[in-house]
Amino acid sequence: MVTGSKKDLVIVGGGIIGLSTAYFALEKGWNVTVIDRITPDGDNCSHGNSGMIVPSHFVPLAAPGVMGQAIRWLKDPESPFSIRPSLSLNMLKWGLSFYLASTKAQVEQAAPLLRDLNLASRDLYIQWAEQGIESGLVKKGLLMLCNSHEMLEEEIALSQQSRDLGVPAQVLTASDIEALDPNVTLQVKGGVYYPKDCHLDPQLLNRSLQSEIEKRGGRFLWQTHVTGWETDSTRIRALATNHGPITADEFVVCGGVWSEELVRSLNIRLPLLAGKGYSLTVPTPIELPTVCSILCEAKVAVTPMGDKLRFGGTMTIGKPDHVIAPEKIRGIVKSVQSYMPRFKPQHFDGISPWVGLRPVTPDGLPYIGKPSNWKNLTVAAGHAMMGLSLGPITGKLTTQLVAGEATAIPGVADRLSPNRYAA
Repeated sequence: MVTGSKKDLVIVGGGIIGLSTAYFALEKGWNVTVIDRITPDGDNCSHGNSGMIVPSHFVPLAAPGVMGQAIRWLKDPESPFSIRPSLSLNMLKWGLSFYLASTKAQVEQAAPLLRDLNLASRDLYIQWAEQGIESGLVKKGLLMLCNSHEMLEEEIALSQQSRDLGVPAQVLTASDIEALDPNVTLQVKGGVYYPKDCHLDPQLLNRSLQSEIEKRGGRFLWQTHVTGWETDSTRIRALATNHGPITADEFVVCGGVWSEELVRSLNIRLPLLAGKGYSLTVPTPIELPTVCSILCEAKVAVTPMGDKLRFGGTMTIGKPDHVIAPEKIRGIVKSVQSYMPRFKPQHFDGISPWVGLRPVTPDGLPYIGKPSNWKNLTVAAGHAMMGLSLGPITGKLTTQLVAGEATAIPGVADRLSPNRYAA
């Protein structure tokens, strides 16, 4: 297709990646249709997450020591990270690839790219807010809170890596943290403050983006399921759905954990597993911090969203189901009290836990690019815990790839190629 022509673009997936792609495609004047299996207010992984934009998170999930820690945590049903064992061939292959990718060299290669992606996405979120897209964006930074000296030493070492990458970080004492956010009572040894990080309300963001997309002429087809593809030798002619075929010039798949299943019949190998996580949103918290934070040992994110306070955590890698594990919820609630002593278990009574499925790749990096065997298909999936943080820049990069333009961040097409596990 000629750049600047009036493309018909179909986007499979209405989460933050799909919405961001639609937004930037409409800026180019394309005809855009977004399809999703859920309803407009449905609960995908872009709704109940922790709402954090995190330039501080430049270490991919596949990193040294992660697999060993997951194995040690198998004995603890309330642990924040676990891999649900399975003898399926797909999971065994994924696990081996994850283990092989968890090296210092891979982290060193990935860190500058993740930094650049997160900082670019942050800039786009700020631009969106200035243009009237409502998200409740708050630019007050992120606190990494530690209640053990061992974890504090780890975070201090990581903060030096952050500064080396040009991402500012400040080591704080417990009294420093109290002065930074006096609205909350904390029981910690210290922490690290990342002033560039931000937070927002993901549900507000999704509603605002949907509204803006419709205002610009984009079309949504909700409760629409992909049943197959109509193809020529190297091009896709139409998407087969339960409501009939949908033709287009270009197609983008950003279906979260379902992306691998969506492209399997196209002979595309896209290893993904579901990383199940939970959140609990307290409508009237006893204390309301103004700065978002992560409780480091517990791996729990704490995010103020207006008058509400959201606690999110756990990563259980396995099959894509929405079954709630009560022991994981107990683990989150118990950990909160150890850092924020004014919060008691009864403050969570009656709150229904939200569960979401994060799409996790074997190397902890997303797929953004064109599969080698299809000329008019682009994939944008596999962002794990950073889907919201990387949403806008992924949408921008995806539209640039569809248009055949140079990408805003060099090297993306090679480093994040969906062909990297094709063999």
